[in-house]
Amino acid sequence: MSLPGFVSLSRGWCAVRTWSVTSVLLTVVTVPAVAQVMVPRPLGAGLVVSQPSTGGTLTPSRPLENPTGRVTLRDALAMGLRQSPELASFAWEIRARESAAIQAGRPPNPVADLLFEDLGAGRAADESGTVGAQATLQLSQLIELGGKRAARRSLAGLDRDLAEWDFETARIDVLTRVTAAFLDVLASQHTVALAERNRALFDQVDQTVRTRVEAGVVSPIEQTKAGVALAMTRIEMQRAQRSLAAARTALAALWGHPSAVFDSVAGDLLSPPPLPSFEALVRHVADHPEVARWVTEIARRDAARGLESARGVPDVTVTAGYRRLTEVDSNAFVIGASIPLPFLDRNRAGVQAAAQRVAQARDEERSARARITTLLSAAYRDLAAAHDEAAALAGAVLPGARSAFAAVEEGYRLGRFGYLEVLDAQRTLVSAETQHLRALTDAHKAVAQVERLIGVPLASAASAPVKGQ
Repeated sequence: MSLPGFVSLSRGWCAVRTWSVTSVLLTVVTVPAVAQVMVPRPLGAGLVVSQPSTGGTLTPSRPLENPTGRVTLRDALAMGLRQSPELASFAWEIRARESAAIQAGRPPNPVADLLFEDLGAGRAADESGTVGAQATLQLSQLIELGGKRAARRSLAGLDRDLAEWDFETARIDVLTRVTAAFLDVLASQHTVALAERNRALFDQVDQTVRTRVEAGVVSPIEQTKAGVALAMTRIEMQRAQRSLAAARTALAALWGHPSAVFDSVAGDLLSPPPLPSFEALVRHVADHPEVARWVTEIARRDAARGLESARGVPDVTVTAGYRRLTEVDSNAFVIGASIPLPFLDRNRAGVQAAAQRVAQARDEERSARARITTLLSAAYRDLAAAHDEAAALAGAVLPGARSAFAAVEEGYRLGRFGYLEVLDAQRTLVSAETQHLRALTDAHKAVAQVERLIGVPLASAASAPVKGQ
């Protein structure tokens, strides 16, 4: 059993334009579109995650659901993804970085200066030729050179894309946790059913022993032993019921409710999952968000290097204004420009540090790939071990244990075997059935872990085309 497919929550390209009219230059400034990464989401397709709308509210805005009746894995995943507060938090972060990307494309504001000069000079200065009080109103505009604004916008856009990858990582983690909790409930239901069958089986044997004791064929001590064994099965059933209640509560907590009101979960736990080769799975390590995000991270650090290079180019400040000469009742216009002289600082060390972080990111990408591959190897080992154990138990152990118990029980009624043989056959059968159920549960949980690490459903891992190949 593998996780069902989900339709990706696609996000298109976001075009953001900003217009700013400066009073000095009278120029319309247009900010080009900000590109956004299309994050592939083969796991979890078809289910909606609550997203903040452009108005700043969560959609859909409705009370948290707490399902009743029978719940499927798809139902559980849908509610877990839609009602997860963790994912809602990541969604707000994405919106915040979108706003930051828009802000990064804004040009600097013009600066207005009002200057009064030669106050108090007045007419007393006429004989010396000094002009009286003057008032100057001027506007200054910083003109960024070297592509600083485009570099800031590119860097902010890539920051937003990294938030998208972080969201995808959190989404897959939520999906995996919900799947594991669902499997715990499903396994607990099977455990309760198995305990009930075992109790009925031991009750049947107890009735057989009681009949033989009343007939005087066997010692009453065997009836005592049978009663103890029956009491133990009742204790096991109560323990299984408590485990089921705890598993139900844990599952409901993942979609935001402190208690479970659903009747049961529905799923095929008894069918063993597929087991592709490890080589077929390891090709998909690049699909894991923690690995795939490094392409964007390297691009972001390269954009940061471009911004540092642009900062080495000095900017120009243009000034234009109006001056009132009150003493001579005249007007004048002033214009000017200023530019820093990059004699002492050209930001070379900043560019070098940014370039070193690009090289660091490439090493970190290799480290992330190696770490995910190691985790995948361990998860695949667990999957293969549980798969082989379940197959061996189903193929040889369980049929043998069932036929042996049936033969011993029949032989006991005919007086061919003692109660110790019956009890031993009972325990062997119960142990085999319990072990088989545990192996199947471990196998399906291992599937969820493997799918979390490869980023695609296990069933399609061997046949799906690998990105970049």
